[in-house]
Amino acid sequence: MDSSLEQWWRDAVIYQIYPKSFRDSNGDGFGDLRGLSDKLGEIAKLGVDGIWLSPFYPSPQKDSGYDVSDYYGVDPIFGTLDDFSEMVETAHNLNLKVLLDLVPNHTSDQHPWFQNALNSEPGSDAREMYLFANGAGVDGELPPNNWQSMFGGPAWTRESKHGQWYCHLFDTSQPDLNWRNPAVLNEIQKVMQFWFDLGADGFRVDQPHALVKAEGLPDHPYVERAGSGYIEGEIDPPMWFQPEVHDILRKLRKTADQAGGKVLCGESYVLPLSKMAQWLRPDELHQNFNFRFLDANWIEDSIRETIDESLEAFSAVGSQSTWALNNHDVVRAVSRFGSAYSRPTQSDGIGPEDVQPDNELGNKKAMGATLVMLSLPGNCYLYQGEELGLPDHTTIAPEHRQDPTFFRTGGIRVGRDGARAPIPWEKGEKNFGFSTAKTTWLPQPAEYENYVRSGNKTLELYRSALLLRKKYSLGAGSFSWLDGELFGYENNGVRVYHNFSEGEIPMPEGEILISSQGSTQTLQPNETVWLVG
Repeated sequence: MDSSLEQWWRDAVIYQIYPKSFRDSNGDGFGDLRGLSDKLGEIAKLGVDGIWLSPFYPSPQKDSGYDVSDYYGVDPIFGTLDDFSEMVETAHNLNLKVLLDLVPNHTSDQHPWFQNALNSEPGSDAREMYLFANGAGVDGELPPNNWQSMFGGPAWTRESKHGQWYCHLFDTSQPDLNWRNPAVLNEIQKVMQFWFDLGADGFRVDQPHALVKAEGLPDHPYVERAGSGYIEGEIDPPMWFQPEVHDILRKLRKTADQAGGKVLCGESYVLPLSKMAQWLRPDELHQNFNFRFLDANWIEDSIRETIDESLEAFSAVGSQSTWALNNHDVVRAVSRFGSAYSRPTQSDGIGPEDVQPDNELGNKKAMGATLVMLSLPGNCYLYQGEELGLPDHTTIAPEHRQDPTFFRTGGIRVGRDGARAPIPWEKGEKNFGFSTAKTTWLPQPAEYENYVRSGNKTLELYRSALLLRKKYSLGAGSFSWLDGELFGYENNGVRVYHNFSEGEIPMPEGEILISSQGSTQTLQPNETVWLVG
């Protein structure tokens, strides 16, 4: 167990940085580590406790860096290892912890491990690093089973030299590692230690629930819904949630603990939450994103049930909930809540042919939801730009798309590009201060001019809420529901109310600490207020 001094993460607020879209320092249209270092002071002023960086490792960028070709370096578009070290030093001087992205399920097909595997014989040590299998059919011409990629299409591709098939639960350029091979664990532990030695304070672990596949590689029993994720109450799919993953997590946790109390946060979509909590036992992950909360679509009954289930399930194993409303894989909350879009954890996205969101309504709902999230016990993750009230870029033209989901589904699912557009910094500057380049890696919508930091009311709301969250120790607080028909609860002496109705209601009594729409006499629809006294 961690000592109390090392448990900073239990009530922390972490700010996710998507480096390609944060700030470009050299005018090539891609955000980079120097651009990040230049703006870390702005993130520190927000009042967060740390940052999490999406991948910046060398990569062909087929999936925006989640196709890693070298776990030990920095892709030239982001800078150098020296730039990384300078960024970590800057962050630590600002009292910001630094979490990195660990991508252990798969590598790029350009990684030397995979290239060596392709050029090696079946059954060789090199090939056993990945999940190769013989095909079905008379001559092995069919995939080994019916598994589907999360990005669309089959989860298997046939290699030409020996005619075997390799598994890729995501893009064809992302072959899955074979975690039944102890050599894979050994290599990933070396990777973790390398970045710990360079100052990283922990990792967000990408897709840990996929690390082990069922013995014998059986067919998916409900493959027609394979792209829809886990369905509660059904048998675990053969590529997710295998029990052997727990032993792997214990070994990764040991590596983190031995490095001096480093933190591991999982990106596992596991339901019910009582099952997710088993991934958060004292010798496994420290945290795991609570996608049940993100999925609740801001419906009162769902939110109540999620809060109750979360607090009960995670406290039972001595852990806490990790709340989030946004990340790089989902439609931003402003656009999600301003539309009929109801699949936040899927990479479908909103495109120019879809009904466009009402971002004014979406902002009111998102700010109300944010004040609820920030007042709950546990820790929170914010995604760059949400503090500005950014909506998705929902009108990206096909020729500018980057997400492999778009290409593998023939454009049926537009993908996640809308949430990844470069964020704005300054009004009146080229690319709103993100870059001096003629074009950026993804285009920005013209409306981002209205979301720069100067004079941004949403930004001021976030700063005020984060200051109050710390003042009243809400992340480490004691939660209890308040009686009455109005959605309300108390945490460390702060009473929180949200109006889920369609009409205004009298403001509850008490001193107003903060309200999401600034009301004082009545609580407006979609508004949240914090009160004391």
